[in-house]
Amino acid sequence: MSAKTLLIVAHAPSPNTQKLAQAAFDGANHSDLDVTVILKSPQETQPGDVLAADALLLGTTENLAYMAGLTKDFFDRCYYPVLDKKQGLPFAVYIRAGHDGIGTKRALQTITTGLRWEWVQQALILQGEWQDVFAEQVAELAMTLAAGVEAGVY
Repeated sequence: MSAKTLLIVAHAPSPNTQKLAQAAFDGANHSDLDVTVILKSPQETQPGDVLAADALLLGTTENLAYMAGLTKDFFDRCYYPVLDKKQGLPFAVYIRAGHDGIGTKRALQTITTGLRWEWVQQALILQGEWQDVFAEQVAELAMTLAAGVEAGVY
C-alpha cells in the first residue's frame, strides 16, 4: 500500500510564519508516520497538487480581518478544477491572527463548504503577540491530521 499524501499550503511571509510552516512540516513528518508530506506556498500550489492529496492543511495569516491575498488566490485558481473531484477532502487550518481570526475563519468555512471539504478539527487560531507555543500547536495539528490520514480515519 502506498503512503497517503498530506499537502500543506502555508502562507509564510515572515520569520515567525515560516517557523509555523516548518513546524507543520516537521509535525506531519513524525518518524512513526508513513505519510508523504508536501509543503508549498499558496502561489506554488496548483490544482494538480490538491487532486493528488489525501488531506490538506492550510496555514494563512489574517490580513484586514480576512485571509491573506495569496491564500485567496490559491482558492481562486484551484476551486473549480478540484470542486467535483475532491469532495470530502480532510481539511484543517491554522490562522496566524494579529486580531481575532474570526473573519478569516468564516471566509474559509464558506469556501470549504462550497468545496464540500471535511473539517477534521476546529480552526487553530493563533492570536495576538507571537508565542513560541504557536509552533508546537501547529506541529501537533499537523501530526494529528497526518496520523488520521495514515490510519484511514478521514
